[in-house]
Amino acid sequence: MDIHEYQAKEILARYGVPVPRGGLAYSPEQASYRSTEIGGSAWVVKAQVHSGGRGEAGGVSLCRSDTEVLRAADGLFGKRLVTRQAPGGKLVYRVYVEEASDITRELYLGIVLDRASETILLIATSDGGVEIEELAARAPEAIVRSVVEPAVGVTDFQAREIAFGIGLEPSQISEACRVIRRAYQAFVDLDATMLEINPLVVTGEGGLVAVDAKVSFDDNALFRHPEVAELRDRSQEDAREAHAEDRGLAYVGLDGDIGCMINGAGLAMATMDMIKLAGGEPANFLDIGGGASPERVLKAFRAVLHDENVRAMLVNIFAGINRCDWVAEGIVAAYRNLSVSIPVVVRLAGTHVDEGRRILADSGLPIRSADSLAEAAHLAVDAARGAGVPT
Repeated sequence: MDIHEYQAKEILARYGVPVPRGGLAYSPEQASYRSTEIGGSAWVVKAQVHSGGRGEAGGVSLCRSDTEVLRAADGLFGKRLVTRQAPGGKLVYRVYVEEASDITRELYLGIVLDRASETILLIATSDGGVEIEELAARAPEAIVRSVVEPAVGVTDFQAREIAFGIGLEPSQISEACRVIRRAYQAFVDLDATMLEINPLVVTGEGGLVAVDAKVSFDDNALFRHPEVAELRDRSQEDAREAHAEDRGLAYVGLDGDIGCMINGAGLAMATMDMIKLAGGEPANFLDIGGGASPERVLKAFRAVLHDENVRAMLVNIFAGINRCDWVAEGIVAAYRNLSVSIPVVVRLAGTHVDEGRRILADSGLPIRSADSLAEAAHLAVDAARGAGVPT
């Protein structure tokens, strides 16, 4: 789960990480009022969307009067901000107004969960303000890394190693170590999977301030943190994924036109690979799980059909705990109750497969059955292209 910048900064501030003074606004007039509340002579108006690269897309403006703040905010509200990370655009419903910082240097500090090594990884660089992926490809030697053993936490020497590695002055090392340790504590306490401060700036007075921040959380741990779960902004999420998640389905939206309903993550990955091998593009990853009742199959159909780009659907079930007859009953019910108008290809194997196939055959519905995954993938791709569509 992702959160907005202003929410990430509120969390960091609670843990003692310095952040600029700022305020949230839901209208241009409120944004202007925020600037007078904050005081000073310059402010930054930032679109609050779940995407990086906002500055390049016109989502960040430096203003030197409350009138400029009003105009900048007015230009953002209701705008669909298109960035490299969100090519489809994200609608702006709120902006954050904060005091402008006196920046002398921009640094980067990141904390990520490294699943490969089962540890937490500290990442830092003296080249702040840029995408870390871009820097890693261009100049990997510029990135300082330090592996943190979760049972031990960040040690003093690791924090100092990071601070010296990004070229901070000796007088700034102690403050940098505090920022690193406090950010790490927030990461661990709240079950985050990624915490990024970019840029972490050195001010004209030599202090450190988190000018931008991003935090992502482990969805599976949200039950332990209701205060974090309340920060979720559904308007910034993929509508298809939100629809499926609300119904207890494991769904990931993709860019293709062949909807997938499969049981088991491994089989789902293999099915998507086979669709691509057949020349098609999957529209989603959807794992209905091991105990799919007809009702659950109906929910899965609704989730797939929630995507308007889907032109054909492939159901691939290898029943162990599942039963093919249950799945078949769910498919028939979905076809009739949802008025399915796209071609549906079904491949069943495993427990009660003969009964499942009989239910589909006796339904009289235009459902195409396949004996193998390869055959099912080719039928689905042909159907999506308008060739060989069941009638």
